[in-house]
Amino acid sequence: MSEQRRYEMVVGLETHVELSTKTKIFCSCTTAFGGAPNTHCCPVCTGMPGTLPLLNKQVVAYAVRAGLATHGKINNLCRMDRKNYVYPDLPKAYQISQSDMPISVGGYVELDSGKHIRLHHIHIEEDAGKLVHENGSTYIDYNRGGVPLIEIVSEPDISSPEEAKEYMTKLQILMRYIGVSDCKMQEGSMRCDVNVSLRPWGQKEYGTRAEIKNMNSMNFVVKALHYEYERQSDLLDSGEKVTQDTLRYDEETSTTVLMRRKEDAQDYRYFPEPDILSFRISDAYIEKVQGGMPELPMEKKKRYLASGISEQIVEDLYKYKRVTDFLDETVRLGGNMQKAATLITGTVYALLATEEEKENFDIPVSAEDFAQLVKYVDGDKVDFTVARKTLQKMVAEGGRLSDYIKPSDLADIPEEELREYCAQAISERPQAVVDFKNGRDSAVTSFYGLVKKRLQGRNINIKKIDAVLRDLLSKM
Repeated sequence: MSEQRRYEMVVGLETHVELSTKTKIFCSCTTAFGGAPNTHCCPVCTGMPGTLPLLNKQVVAYAVRAGLATHGKINNLCRMDRKNYVYPDLPKAYQISQSDMPISVGGYVELDSGKHIRLHHIHIEEDAGKLVHENGSTYIDYNRGGVPLIEIVSEPDISSPEEAKEYMTKLQILMRYIGVSDCKMQEGSMRCDVNVSLRPWGQKEYGTRAEIKNMNSMNFVVKALHYEYERQSDLLDSGEKVTQDTLRYDEETSTTVLMRRKEDAQDYRYFPEPDILSFRISDAYIEKVQGGMPELPMEKKKRYLASGISEQIVEDLYKYKRVTDFLDETVRLGGNMQKAATLITGTVYALLATEEEKENFDIPVSAEDFAQLVKYVDGDKVDFTVARKTLQKMVAEGGRLSDYIKPSDLADIPEEELREYCAQAISERPQAVVDFKNGRDSAVTSFYGLVKKRLQGRNINIKKIDAVLRDLLSKM
């Protein structure tokens, strides 16, 4: 029986995003990833008695950007709160977070279907340390403790594992675009807690939810949700109740495993953080941040689609901000957008092996040279094949466009000379002539290589070669 006919899946995500500040949220320790255990910490971020936290202003600025990018309302008055719980990765036995007065409330993330996944709020908080389990022992590394986070809490609007993955992908792209985080899930700078419940179709009341903690892979989120659907539906089908549990995902077995019974908000005994004053975010400051926001990815995607770029190429482009900045600058300098986009995704991407390389888009080719190459193609000065080979060399070896294409390469070949080369090529392939005459139009391409060989490296657009060949063949 299909999932859709049995129960409705209801999912909400709490997504933790580490902010790309240079220092931690309440102290001057570095936020750099890695380093020897317990070398990026101090008495403040490990909660030693007598220390006082000082709120990092850049954390607030990044949270405001995230709220605006997700169409939220920025609160003018905000407060930090203590979230009390005891766990080895939290040495002071409480986490400084936000409860009732977060940075941003409301907002949404739009899926490709047009569906809006509503947000409840976005708040700032400190990260906890990391437990390392080795050889039957558990060690604690506090380097991550105090790293600033925003927590993006969605409403339970997600209805399938696939929607959950798309929502996370959209958030990842968005946070990278606005420059608040690199969102590297493999390094833990983006991870989420997944709340999932089932209810019979048509029922308004939510079912009992389970929470899967610290998911750091979108594919694992999808697998975990599929498993939870089957687990919870089996319980409901047999007349049993789903209990409110906190679970972890076991990557080896693709199952969820009980960690502890789920806590409620009252279990954390939230109260206002006494060591940090409430703070104001003025309307003037919000307007200033809004004025510095880049074009958002969904807006850019719609603009590219409207320009005539194919949907597949747009999908390969819009998610990488540096790529789109490069493309937009190429167009500003006079390059054709469609041809430029095709060269980037079809040629440059082939030389960038990983998602991170595409994200960084650190290529030794200037937008000026690339725009000129595109203009050569658009003006029939260079054919697409030559442009691709030239671009491959430029990306691999560096250098200027003028190092690969000289002005003499762009000089027009006299019509009589080109016709002579084409006639010679036709005379060498009599069977291709017969095939062309018999209606096999593609046979004309068999002459291209012979003509180019006679041109001895001089660039000429293939359209000109094709036109002359067809003219000669039509007169035979």
